[in-house]
Amino acid sequence: MKFLQNFGEYILFLKAVFTKPEKLKIFRQQIITESYNIGNSSYGIIALISTFIGAVSTIQIGYQFEGSLLPDYLIGRIVRDSNILEFAPTITALVLGGKVGSSIASEIGTMKVTEQIDALEIMGINAASHTSFAKIIGGVITIPMLVLYAMILSLVGGAVSGWLSGIISVEGFVKGLRTGFVGYNVVFAMTKAYTFSFIITSISAFQGFRTVGGALEVGESSTNAVVYSCIGIIFFDFILSQLMLF
Repeated sequence: MKFLQNFGEYILFLKAVFTKPEKLKIFRQQIITESYNIGNSSYGIIALISTFIGAVSTIQIGYQFEGSLLPDYLIGRIVRDSNILEFAPTITALVLGGKVGSSIASEIGTMKVTEQIDALEIMGINAASHTSFAKIIGGVITIPMLVLYAMILSLVGGAVSGWLSGIISVEGFVKGLRTGFVGYNVVFAMTKAYTFSFIITSISAFQGFRTVGGALEVGESSTNAVVYSCIGIIFFDFILSQLMLF
């Protein structure tokens, strides 16, 4: 019953967030600011993680190919598909769920416990929309771009790793990347990216908005935002894979 209650509160929160804002010009500027903040603070760690994921994928797949009769260019194909379909969108979302999600929840939670949100409501301002709308839209714009960035860097990392370790030449790796490429895989990955970005930002904003208490409760809201975002990502990863791939 508590789950249903929380889910109902979440739906009502989203309804309030997406109520038409009174001053669109202000929200446009906020969306640009939030998009910049999310992207600028995240591209470094995404670059590092995605590059090494691609590198490790190449080494591990090359290890399994050792002594087999399969052509080595298939390493590039497997690295490509595994990174596009799963590693880039899902691991990027999990990382951002911890980084961006905790930041959103703690920021809004701090506003709530310091009664800034109460002050907005007293002035007749839609506090849910004012505090969360720009963050959600900014995340939905920026996080898929970071996923696309992660896809490219993971393949670059895989090619460089294969060349440095002697597992496969760059030409062979590129041949594998081009072999049997299916554009729908990118569509599937970007669909997951947009879904995950909405999950991360909306759940984190909701957890921050419902914070009651003081600094300790802000920390709990931040932790809950990360946990519930990660659960949502894993759950919808399964749902989307089932619906779109079979």
